[in-house]
Amino acid sequence: MTKIYDQDGPEAQQIAKYLPYFPFKGIPRFYDIGGFLAAPEVFQQIVDIFVARYADIGIDSVAGLDARGFILGPPIALALKKPFIMMRKEGKMPNTIASPEYKTEYGSRSGMTVQKDRIKEGDRVLVIDDLVATGGTLSSAIQLVQACGGKVVECACVVELKMFIDPPADTGLPSRTKLFKDLDINDVPVWGLVSEDVLTNEAELPTGYVDDGEEH
Repeated sequence: MTKIYDQDGPEAQQIAKYLPYFPFKGIPRFYDIGGFLAAPEVFQQIVDIFVARYADIGIDSVAGLDARGFILGPPIALALKKPFIMMRKEGKMPNTIASPEYKTEYGSRSGMTVQKDRIKEGDRVLVIDDLVATGGTLSSAIQLVQACGGKVVECACVVELKMFIDPPADTGLPSRTKLFKDLDINDVPVWGLVSEDVLTNEAELPTGYVDDGEEH
């Protein structure tokens, strides 16, 4: 029988120890996947959890988002024996179609692109990224899959920041629920293995640490 892994369950709580947060890009808590990439047994466990979740739901391909989805997606696709599809920023691949401009927690971004012949009519696509916050990048991926005639069976991320799912209006935070509803993609499920509820590992900053993230 296939094991069911719950968000923030025992496995997720152990994995969370390998996801330290830094002040970066002006964000107080930037979660760094480099922590688990440096621990092969933890990286393998994450891959195994995702493979177990999606082995039996019937997918045709795995799409990873530029850039950290390119790290997570290929080993999952290989284990599932499915093609891996790159979704990249504009100008990086030939023969592409692009989604509309979208917004993230860092600001506006030009659309994501995918090569025209990678997703066929009726294909069931699993979308992979490292983290979902406001949902802007995932919304771009969903729109691309739909533009090609495919269907996103789920968007899967290692980290889900639940504070953005449907925050109260008075917080001023963007709502992923509202974004997906406005784009008519609110039927697409999103799943994250770990949430901010268990991400409590504050990185030990070296002397002289500087936030050198790109401007946003």
